This record gives sequence, C-alpha cells and structure tokens, in this order.
Amino acid sequence: MLPEQLTADSFAGYPPKARDLAVKNLALLRQLPLGFAPLLLRETQGYDWRFPAEQRLVDDQFVYLQALSSDDRDRLFRGFPAVSLPKSLEAIDWVSDPQDFLDTLTAQLWASHQIGAFRAAANDYVAKWRAVMPEPPPALPRLSVVVLGADVKLDNYPLFRKLRPYGVFFPRVDSDNAWPAIVAALTKRAAAHPVPYGHLYVDGAVSDPAAAASLNAISYGGLHAVRDALFARMQQVIRSGHGGPEELRTKMAQITPKELGLRSAPGDETMSRFAVSILTEGSGTQIFSTTFVQWSAREALRRAQPCTLLLRYAPRQRQLPMNEMLSAKDPGTVSDPGGSMMDADMGAFYTWINQQRLTGHEQSAFLAWSQEHAQAVAIGPGLPLKTVSAGAVTMPQLLSQVM
Repeated sequence: MLPEQLTADSFAGYPPKARDLAVKNLALLRQLPLGFAPLLLRETQGYDWRFPAEQRLVDDQFVYLQALSSDDRDRLFRGFPAVSLPKSLEAIDWVSDPQDFLDTLTAQLWASHQIGAFRAAANDYVAKWRAVMPEPPPALPRLSVVVLGADVKLDNYPLFRKLRPYGVFFPRVDSDNAWPAIVAALTKRAAAHPVPYGHLYVDGAVSDPAAAASLNAISYGGLHAVRDALFARMQQVIRSGHGGPEELRTKMAQITPKELGLRSAPGDETMSRFAVSILTEGSGTQIFSTTFVQWSAREALRRAQPCTLLLRYAPRQRQLPMNEMLSAKDPGTVSDPGGSMMDADMGAFYTWINQQRLTGHEQSAFLAWSQEHAQAVAIGPGLPLKTVSAGAVTMPQLLSQVM
C-alpha cells in the first residue's frame, strides 16, 4: 500500500484516540512520502497510552504539517523521496505494524548505503519543525532525586566523582529520617503542582507506599510476577530452536500488559504500558534491578519529561550464567552490594545528563544521596561548582537548596 491509498478503514485496528487522530488527518497522511508516513503512524498508533508530552509531540507535528502549503510540504520532504526504496516495502502492512516496516526499512537503507541520506532528511525535518514549534518549558523547574538505598555500598569508593564538578559535594549527611524527608518534600511538591504524569517514582526494590500514593510509581520488586511471565515467554522462543534474537525481539515488542498479567487502572494504560516497555525494550532490565532503575529514568525523562523524578536504587543480584538469569525460577541468588554501588553511581550521572538534555535545564536541580555512605551531591541554579561542604547537613537542609 502507498500513502495515497489510505482510507478511514485502514485505521480500524487502532485504539480510539489514535484512530480518531489518524482519520482526522487522513488527507494529510495521503500526501506523505512512504519513507516518512510509517514514522508518524508509529507514534500515532500508541497515542492512547502515551504520556502527555508524547501526545503533544504527535499533535504538534500534525498541526505543523497541516499549516504548510502543498509546495512547502513537498520541499520539506524532498529528501525522503530521493531515497530509493524497493517495491517489496509496499507489500508490508505498515499501517497496522509500522515498527515492522521501519525495521525492514532500516536494514534496506544500511544495505544500500542510503542510511546517511535518510538520516539527513529526517534531521532536516526535525530542525524545521522545531524551529516553528519549539519544545515548551516545564510547568515548574525540574528536580531529580537519586537515592542509593540500604545495602548499596562499597568501601573506599569515590562516590559521585563524576557529578562533583557540577555542584556541591556533602561528605557528612545526617541520614536519620532522610528518606521520609525526601518523600514528604516530593509529596508536597506534587500536591502543589498536579501535572498529569509530571511526578514519577522508580524503585529498585518495592515502592514505598507513601511515595507511591502521590507519585506515579513503578518498581522492580512490584513487577516480579510480570518479569516471571516475561521470562517464561523468552524461554519458549529460546527452546523453539529457531528465530534467534530477532524473533525474540519482535515477540517481546508485541507483548501487552494484559498478556503478562499486569492490570491497568480503568481507562489508563499509560504506566502499565510504560513498565512493560522498560522490561521488553531494555537490555538487562528484566534481570538487574539497577539496570531497571537506570533505564526507567532514561525513558521517563525522554518520554514523560516529568517535573519531578525520584529514583531509589536497591542491591541487584550478582552476575550468573545467562541461562540461569533468564530462568523464571528463583535461584536464590546472592546480592552484589559493591556492583550495585557502581551501577547506581553511574546511573545517577546518566540521569543528570539526560535531565540536562531537556528544555529548561538551566533552571533544573539535581540531588543524589547515598544512605549507606551518608554522602550527597547537589546541583542547581545558584549552587557553586566543584565545591565541598565540610560541615554536617541534614536532608531537609539539602532539599532546601534544590527546591
């Protein structure tokens, strides 16, 4: 099928909001080049359970494209038709499964040495679109708090060494009641600024009920049954003896929360879909709790762009042979406090980097605290760089510097 052959019935399999959006823009979709239409439909297809920031991204593109004249639109997309595509791509059902089309397209572009031309056309489109419709600033300055929790420790480890140049290092933190102070402060912040999916919480163990009551939460421990169900499906593919990693990736991408026994709140699949995407798209998120937290943070900042992000790292299991780690059975593994510390320390640094990539980063703040080591680093507007605060400090005092 070519884009000009699209009809309203082409989107019959889409969820309600996505279908309405596609049908509303049907005339526009018919005018898009084959190399671009599936890209836009991939984002449109999951519209119903996207975060508001993701929905805005889709909406803005349709608004931008609708406002262009036919001649301007042709000039905007001239780089896409210039890429030669094989006729076989037209046979793929790119409306129902745009991701399958894009996977095949990517392979074809690499094989024909056209990936550079395609990427240049895509970058040109994004630059022109964003010049007209830039990303709006957050509802309030962003704040990320990263907690290295109980038993995440390693003696004589130079903690937060990659973050220290960008803020103030506190080597003497009074950790008494520090976690409750963090939860109370972020709960108050969320209540004062009730932004939909604007306050997220990811835990490497089990979610704290007090934090989960006011922040949209997912946790590695809370998804134990879901991970077991996913491992079982992975084992089925592995034992089948055919397909290999590509088939496994395809089947994992098609899994829904319901198939893994994950129930969603009535009319709200956003967080359950997000949780499943973390487990099915991330590498090692199913096995290591530290990887789960780190990847969740990356995806949360990229997709949801929250005003508040709370992360808590917990000890992960030590590394085992791959077959054991992919087993749905609990092997009674021993935790790895030292490895968890290094994972969490690097994860905190990556979270700060990803936060800096978002709009409003000049006003954003960041706090990382180790419960076991009683050390912290704070980064934000007005805080000096490359500084060590030698005196003892409490968590409320730390929070006052970043909030």
